[in-house]
Amino acid sequence: MPPALPPRSIALVLGTRPELVKLTELIRLLGPAAHVVHTGQHYDEELSGRFLTDLGIPEPTYLTGIGGHPRAVQISAALAQLDALFQTEPPLAVVVQGDTNAALAGALAANARSVPLVHVEAGLRSHDRNMPEEHNRVLIDRLADVLCAATPENRDNLLAEGVAPELVEITGNTVVEAVHSQLPDADERSAHLEELGLTPDGYVLATVHRPENTDAPAALRAILTELAALAADVPVVLPLHPRTRARVEAAGLAALLAPLRVTRPLGYRDFLALARHAALLVSDSGGVQEEVTVLGRPLVVVRNSTERPEAMADFATLVAPGPALGRAAREGLALGAPGRARLAALPSPFGDGLASHRIVRLLAELATTPYATAA
Repeated sequence: MPPALPPRSIALVLGTRPELVKLTELIRLLGPAAHVVHTGQHYDEELSGRFLTDLGIPEPTYLTGIGGHPRAVQISAALAQLDALFQTEPPLAVVVQGDTNAALAGALAANARSVPLVHVEAGLRSHDRNMPEEHNRVLIDRLADVLCAATPENRDNLLAEGVAPELVEITGNTVVEAVHSQLPDADERSAHLEELGLTPDGYVLATVHRPENTDAPAALRAILTELAALAADVPVVLPLHPRTRARVEAAGLAALLAPLRVTRPLGYRDFLALARHAALLVSDSGGVQEEVTVLGRPLVVVRNSTERPEAMADFATLVAPGPALGRAAREGLALGAPGRARLAALPSPFGDGLASHRIVRLLAELATTPYATAA
């Protein structure tokens, strides 16, 4: 076991629901040493508030005035508040996860205060400069002092960019332990499906939230049109993000929701319960690309590019909005029970479920070593 760290000595800066999910086990393992700082990039009681409760995350320190603003404003406002916080309560290390505006602000604040920075999920690359997240993750990796790569491919990306090998550790992805710890048991899953009138392996679960799909009316129309056509053959469940609902209404596409089983946004456990028994998932989420590899379910990814090619080998198919989505979905459904059984027997390419334990050990070593920046 690593040595105990002082209370509130590790600042974990996050701002979105995926970060909450992926850092939950790390926060639990750190115990009193964890100081969770929530920038409010995604915050409302219905979504982030319920996630905090469901996941058992201790009450964070909240920043203010950040959610709902453009990217530059979010980063600059969070950076100013984080700098003040780190001045009054200096951490031994700062942890950020992924590629959000919150993560970049946390990385910049740590660097400005000469605090060691640990980047969880380092080295992801889509090689698509149209994605704001791609710029965020590249910048964070250049600032980080410990880069926790989920896969060997992620490590290779970093080394190809000139990152010093001694800064990179292959830890696995914390999503694996998140799924294992948060997946409801069989009875709870059965009750949840019964409540929605669903049968195992008898429905499609879809999510749509990325700006490239929701902010472009043509793309949103194409996705909903294909989902509505699919619903003629199999129930399609669509937990609808408030932002997506607003875009649907603004684009005059509400009629395309009628064939779908639209639900409110789901807590993480409820989502996993549905994902575990879906015949197929359709999503533009990065996290879902990882989660299906743990759950053993097929996925159609509706995006122009992906930073998670590891999922594409067996579990997922990448398509653009339009008829290709419908074709890929029907091919996924045609896999049937034998195809799903094959996927369920495969190991996840994202690790063995011990990533958070490895990261805690790295943090303990970092906190007891004299700090020298990666530069």
